[in-house]
Amino acid sequence: MMRIRQGLPRPPMRHGAGAGLAGLMIGLLSGVLALPASAASGTYRIYEGDSVIGTPFYVKTSAEHTLLDIGRYYGSGYDEMKQANPSVDVWVPGDNQDVLVPDFHVLPNAPREGLVMNLAEKRLYYYHSPTEVEVFSVGIGREGWETPVGTYSVIEKIKDPTWTPPASIRAEYEKRGETLPPVVPAGPDNPLGAYAMRLSNPSYLIHGTNKPWGVGMPVSSGCTRMYPEDIEALFPKVKTGTTVRIVDQPYKVGWRGDQLFLEVNLPDGQSPSNPRQVIPSRYAQADDVTLDWNEVQRTLEDNSGLPRLVGSRQGTKSWHKLESVF
Repeated sequence: MMRIRQGLPRPPMRHGAGAGLAGLMIGLLSGVLALPASAASGTYRIYEGDSVIGTPFYVKTSAEHTLLDIGRYYGSGYDEMKQANPSVDVWVPGDNQDVLVPDFHVLPNAPREGLVMNLAEKRLYYYHSPTEVEVFSVGIGREGWETPVGTYSVIEKIKDPTWTPPASIRAEYEKRGETLPPVVPAGPDNPLGAYAMRLSNPSYLIHGTNKPWGVGMPVSSGCTRMYPEDIEALFPKVKTGTTVRIVDQPYKVGWRGDQLFLEVNLPDGQSPSNPRQVIPSRYAQADDVTLDWNEVQRTLEDNSGLPRLVGSRQGTKSWHKLESVF
């Protein structure tokens, strides 16, 4: 039975992104995993030519924990846990239920340096180098207050920040009958949490939060929220001047060894694009690439947020069998 203790360190991120299909199948089919008593954070290794990292795995629930408790322990946010477990009740998953932890990602199509945030998946990538990356779930701007796409840099790092609500946010609170002070001091009531990094678009921050269950959702006024333990780990590693690229890529396609994966992260209610528009022509028209267009269509319709195997390079065998796992 899985036991979760709030505040425990996260289990190690999966190494061996180039392990290929065999390693992925072992991770999925070796049985339901129990939560370790202690754990330490780590990095994903990216092998040459690969764009897929991690391995999804199952854990058993215990009655006192929500799906969000489980997600936070493993560093996953609200939307991705809900996408990966559509039949599991978010608030009362029950006892001894199988829950899929979606520790499996196609890297965004962006330079592998500094910080890369993909709004579509509500995920932040911190590249130690082109071959090592850490991944964090984040909360982003809600409708009408969207986090802006673009290339920025970190211009300031602040421990124990105060918050000066802009006039627009104070007006929004007043409509709800709430009054914000001109300045909110550092402490447990500060929505910025204990750490903040200001971007070169100075109205926008990457910061902690005093409402961690908003991580993984589009709920902010444009800034990027991180779990308190995640921003605490990331803050000392990121130097002033670090590049921050914010992209919006609901469709990501990448190789893991000789297998081609598609990951889809669409907002609820949005219809997917035509499969022929999703798969880049460099794959669709390549003589040595075999694509399963039916699987591409299923991946688009399922919108699970998990990479699905949709093709292979010439000479690969049995690649099509992975679809039955999900």
